[in-house]
Amino acid sequence: MKKDLLAVSDLTVKDINEILDLTADVKKNRSGYSDALKGKSIGLIFQKPSNRTRVSFEIGMVQLGGYAIYLGPSEIEMGRRESVKDVACVLSRYLDGIVARTYRHEDVKELARFAAVPVINGLSD
Repeated sequence: MKKDLLAVSDLTVKDINEILDLTADVKKNRSGYSDALKGKSIGLIFQKPSNRTRVSFEIGMVQLGGYAIYLGPSEIEMGRRESVKDVACVLSRYLDGIVARTYRHEDVKELARFAAVPVINGLSD
């Protein structure tokens, strides 16, 4: 079942503890996770550019054996040239997940509604 992360409040205390435990294990045993996301890809939809967020997701995917594709403001005009629904449906055909850094939280919620893959809110209003 698909699980989106649109707000920190979506996480339970148990979820947070599991994430922290997994993070600690990955840090201790990096080589054991080098293929954890082998063959997986995420799309980074960034209406709001950010070096730290972009690099964190891109390097994280590489270190876990996956791939990230950056879709910045010049590559995708979500809500203008293409509807949010169309973006969600098309990217779901090619990617295993979507990270969205948008001006409007409503856009992230709409992406999650129509995407067949998990959506992570990288930042919204």
